[in-house]
Amino acid sequence: MLKTYPLRHDKGEEIEELLRAYNRVLNAIIGEIWESIWWRRVLIRGKKQYRILPTYRKDRMFKRHLRDKYLEGWAYSAHWVDSALKTAFSIMKSWRRNYVKGLRKRRRPVARRLFIRVKQTLCKLEGDRLRVSISPGGFVYFDLSRRYFKLPKEVSSHGIGEPVITLDRIYLPIHLPDEESKPLAGRVAWDSNMLSFDGYSPETGWVKIDTRELLKAHISSFEKRRSVQRKASKSKKAGRVLERYSRRERNRARKHVVEIARVVRSLAKVNGFEELRKEGMYSRSKLWNRMVMRADWRAVMRRVDGRVELPPQHTSDTCSRCGWVSRDPKGSVFRCESCGLSIDRQLNAAINLYLRMEGVPHQISWWDNNVLPSLVGGYFLTGAELKAPDELVRGLYNAVKPKLYYAYNRYADAYLPGMPT
Repeated sequence: MLKTYPLRHDKGEEIEELLRAYNRVLNAIIGEIWESIWWRRVLIRGKKQYRILPTYRKDRMFKRHLRDKYLEGWAYSAHWVDSALKTAFSIMKSWRRNYVKGLRKRRRPVARRLFIRVKQTLCKLEGDRLRVSISPGGFVYFDLSRRYFKLPKEVSSHGIGEPVITLDRIYLPIHLPDEESKPLAGRVAWDSNMLSFDGYSPETGWVKIDTRELLKAHISSFEKRRSVQRKASKSKKAGRVLERYSRRERNRARKHVVEIARVVRSLAKVNGFEELRKEGMYSRSKLWNRMVMRADWRAVMRRVDGRVELPPQHTSDTCSRCGWVSRDPKGSVFRCESCGLSIDRQLNAAINLYLRMEGVPHQISWWDNNVLPSLVGGYFLTGAELKAPDELVRGLYNAVKPKLYYAYNRYADAYLPGMPT
């Protein structure tokens, strides 16, 4: 696992000349690669139209020629030219990938920001200092003693990736050992909601994953886009700004989706999801339609291996204990008029989905012997007093909260387990 940590430094004056020399060589190499491009006409599959796609040289002889050319008169370590060469081909690869997708124009990319990518052979970790070779016999030491993260004991110079250094910051990638986490259960069924994913299995009990940060990413981007959307049809600049906001929203949402999927995978080997289709969920309410559009249920599901899709019909309005169907379910609590069960509506839907995944029919005896122990036995109590041992209604709803609650912390970039507030 690789994590990158940014740190401020005060070595800007010592490395500024190297940054500018590196930038000149980097852009010069990009220009050389651009001159080697030949454009090919490729027929679009299923159409009578052609696309012009670029192909550039990246063979060993061409790279050796570029290295020898820019090493002439180079005053710094030769590894910096190797780093610039590697970065230039990486930039061209990214440009070509985006050009094929239609996100870039037929224009040579330019590296405008001053930065250097340090090869592993140019840096060495010495306690709380990182030594970086600038020229033969010349070094710059970056102080890491004020870092806000911990370095594992087993991390050495080989455990550091390729740091990126700017005029005022150093971005330090650290190779951390992968945490071996075994799933808590074999199978978990998940109820997809606007603000959370609610899962259930007898092994894990009720699991709630808070997805409000994902919704906030969509809402904040929507407010920014709406301010320039009216101008987009009249101004090309406004259209580019709108495209940039949309791309930023997708990237931020993808980050949250990846974290949610990671938590889901860590809880079970097989996960059952509702087979939801947004096409049949829209109504005349603009607010509701926007909430449906912002939901990323299928994006999370696609990132989970071993998934099972379950029919979503009548999961929230059916009693998970006896199978009674409510005609008008309202509120956050499901109340059964047949067996008297009163339970959280989302938990009730998750239990119904688990029954469908396992192929178990609604039976009061099975529910009392399997579901009830997994809820009351492993749940945190709120202090409510039960009047009688057989008072199932008040016992479940008043005395039980989710056994596992994951809330995304955007500052720590992690899902933290804890009790809901």
